[in-house]
Amino acid sequence: MDFPKEGIEFVDITPLTLEKESFSEIIFKFYEELKNKNIDYIVGPEARGFLFGSCVADRLGVGFIPVRKKGKLPPSTVAASFSYEKEYGEDYLELPKLVGENYNDKTFYIIDDIYATGNTIRAIDKAISDLGGKVIGKGVVINIKELNNDEVFSLIDINEG
Repeated sequence: MDFPKEGIEFVDITPLTLEKESFSEIIFKFYEELKNKNIDYIVGPEARGFLFGSCVADRLGVGFIPVRKKGKLPPSTVAASFSYEKEYGEDYLELPKLVGENYNDKTFYIIDDIYATGNTIRAIDKAISDLGGKVIGKGVVINIKELNNDEVFSLIDINEG
């Protein structure tokens, strides 16, 4: 409780990654949900979106796009920089350029660990759309339902009112 600041309760997904059976089941469930969808890239925000998104992309045989905090990508590789509001302040993210192609006419699926207010995923969705890409879905391990009314695929729903 009160992490990363007073009034915020951090939900830690680490126990789900420490147990190999749990981690494997998470990747398998995402794969099962996505295997028949036309996806060019899985997109995962750092850092925990990297964990799940890259594994799912590998299993699907598609590319993985890591969304990084501002300044973590070399300037020549940045396709878009954008800000968004988090539960505890403003943050900045960057999308990398695609190697040998652009975002136009490509399909993307965003995977993250937790969906609370949805601002991170909505900001990524908007940035991809602004670059000409199409986000065809969003998925998370845990969806905190009482904080949003958005449609996302989730493995666990908590805090339902």
